[in-house]
Parts: sequence; structure tokens; C-alpha cells
Amino acid sequence: MSRMIYCKKLKKESQALDIQPYPGALGEKILSEISKEAWQQWLNHQTMLINEYRLSMVDPKAREFLRKEMENFLFGDGSQKPAGYTPG
Repeated sequence: MSRMIYCKKLKKESQALDIQPYPGALGEKILSEISKEAWQQWLNHQTMLINEYRLSMVDPKAREFLRKEMENFLFGDGSQKPAGYTPG
């Protein structure tokens, strides 16, 4: 049976992630405070950001942008959708 945690993003008890999804201290924080459901929401949002902004993951600036957006999405006020974004 999966471990349960109180998810800081969803503000409810939810299924914990099985493995640390990101390196370092931020990854440890995500593992201990963010649920599978919230992480999946971030992955979907991240994919939209990469596609809409045409980000290259080999670009350090793009990776830093996504790290900041991830922190905002999971622990802050949320990550903004690009101006004019409409789901396709």
C-alpha cells in the first residue's frame, strides 16, 4: 500500500510519491510535502509551459525558468499560464 502524506499543494491527505522526482533539497521537499496527484498536475503544467514557450531543455535559462515555476506551482501562489493560452 502506498504511503500517505498531507499534500501542501492540494491541502489534503493524498498518496505520496514513490521516489524523489527532482535532485537536491528541493527534490527532498517535494518528496515529503507533495502528493502524486499534485506532481502529475505540475508535469501537465510543465509540458504546457515547454510547448507554449518553445523551451529547449538544453538551455540553462529554460531549466531555471521551469524550476522557479515548479516552486511557485507547488509551494507558492501558482504558476501562470502564458498570455493568451487556450488549451488545445
